[in-house]
Amino acid sequence: MYNPQLAVFVCAADYGSFTKAAEKLYLSPTAVMKQVNALEAHLQMQLISRTNQGIRLTPAGESVYADAKYLIDYSARAIRRAQQRMSDYEKTFCVGTSILNPCKPFVDLWGKVSAHFPEYRLNIVPFEDEHTTILQEISALGEKFDFLVGVCDSAKWLLHCHFLQLGTYRKCVAVRAGHPLAKKKKLQISDLYGQNLMMVPRGDSAINDQIHHDLEVCHPQIHIVDTPQYYDMGVFNHCAQTDDVLLTIECWRDVHPLLVTIPVEWEYTIPYGILYAVHPPEDVAELIALVKEQL
Repeated sequence: MYNPQLAVFVCAADYGSFTKAAEKLYLSPTAVMKQVNALEAHLQMQLISRTNQGIRLTPAGESVYADAKYLIDYSARAIRRAQQRMSDYEKTFCVGTSILNPCKPFVDLWGKVSAHFPEYRLNIVPFEDEHTTILQEISALGEKFDFLVGVCDSAKWLLHCHFLQLGTYRKCVAVRAGHPLAKKKKLQISDLYGQNLMMVPRGDSAINDQIHHDLEVCHPQIHIVDTPQYYDMGVFNHCAQTDDVLLTIECWRDVHPLLVTIPVEWEYTIPYGILYAVHPPEDVAELIALVKEQL
């Protein structure tokens, strides 16, 4: 509901630099500058002054900055309230969907169990893949969503939800279309020697921690570069704009049109499935039980 350029403006103001904000957002400094310029054009006021020491807020910028974080949070809460009001009028299962966490696997299952819920409708609720707010989205299970579908090996995620595994996805790598590895159909681990391999830092995913360990011990020629704890489009944009290699999964091969996803000669996989509330209502628990019977 709010202008998404506000979030970029807030980040630039927090760091006092387009370059530092770009590193945080995994965008180019030019892209950050263009979004701030577009916001200024939209509001018809100057928000930031550019200096040799960085950037500083104008009086108008200070006013907008003071309210921007409130607007972003208020927008999210307003959407949740509207969705709750909608569900008050009809029996509805709400399933979240995003670019990195599409709801199609759930929709496919719904076709098999929907006859048991003749009075229910399925409502698809979009959300953003933003690494700074994804835990808030997971915590909204039971309020904003009844279900999410996604890969899940995150200890922090599992503090906020139950997880019903449906299957696994293979771990792959992605590179920009012009990368020297892009034309290969399959990679050996040795093909990654000398490359920067982007992946999440240690401490939240047992599978990714194992990959970290195996590569560092057995293949130290690969330089591991930490991404934010959770992927968002900024990570994919960074990969598309550099020669870095991104650890990814097979179902994300179409997430970014400028990236090529390539399988690797290894056995790493990650589970995917349905996420639902820690204390689910009766109808959600009933649907989960029916899905388990289908597996």
